[in-house]
Amino acid sequence: MTMTTPNNPAPTRITVQIPTASGDAIEAWVYLPAGSGPHPVVVMAHGIGAIKAGGLSPFAERFREEGFVAIAFDYRNFGGSGGQPREVLSVPRQRADYSTVIGWAVAQPYIDPRQVIVWGTSFAGMHVVELAACDTRVAGAIAQAPLTDGLAAALMAPPKIGIRLFGLALLDLFGSLFGRQPIYIAGHGKPGDLSIGATPDGLFGERLMTPKDGTPWHDRVAARSLLSFSWRRPVRRAASVRVPFLLVVPQADAIAPVPAALEVARRAPRAELFRSAGGHYDVYEGGAGFADVLRTEVEFLHRHAGTSAKKNDGA
Repeated sequence: MTMTTPNNPAPTRITVQIPTASGDAIEAWVYLPAGSGPHPVVVMAHGIGAIKAGGLSPFAERFREEGFVAIAFDYRNFGGSGGQPREVLSVPRQRADYSTVIGWAVAQPYIDPRQVIVWGTSFAGMHVVELAACDTRVAGAIAQAPLTDGLAAALMAPPKIGIRLFGLALLDLFGSLFGRQPIYIAGHGKPGDLSIGATPDGLFGERLMTPKDGTPWHDRVAARSLLSFSWRRPVRRAASVRVPFLLVVPQADAIAPVPAALEVARRAPRAELFRSAGGHYDVYEGGAGFADVLRTEVEFLHRHAGTSAKKNDGA
């Protein structure tokens, strides 16, 4: 970290490489609030195929301004993190990455280990539910436009598209056994396209997810990735979530099943539900619901971890 002088103030965001057991480092952006801490922390990751440079900064920067450390990271095999082949999704690996980043965070002297909030958007909702249910280091959770039922999400695809995607997933998995390069599927598209997000708002979502800073992004996942989550149903763990849990559920979501997210809100004993305007991508900056979503999340953070944030920000 840069030394602090009157002409060289402490940075508000630093980039760190967090080691993993596999040897592939996780790249994370750490947003640092004013004051020496210890501060509460929000550990953040994106949805399927997306990277931290594509839409997480507006949330992380606001959390930092409110007195929280925000750590936005890329999963292994994606973005700035290590791992080969690229853009191959594994649910267990991604959940392990969350756990690794949490472990790194609580070891930092400027972070309050009793105030760890996990935050996830879209596909990361699967991980957030599981972490909130079983990771004792987690003091609260936020999931926006969350995918909480892989089977229900798979059934949302038109049958012809679903069959073609499943066939590609099997073919890609078979090829991987012989060391072949992945078969990739586009992350976004319009209805009828062979892509994961082939919805009426798919191209709108692609635009919002494209990094504004020029960070390379391929907007794709290996077809075999579909076999990693279509049978996973964290909605069934909702009753085990005992920490405060904010679910931001769009009024209309063509990608993440709304009934499953509402079921999590109904079952989790300390859940709070906010219905955001618009569709799946309207929770992000540039979307119809962004301002209200961000305000609601900040209010949740201050209710459940804000005392420490205000104290260490000099409030």
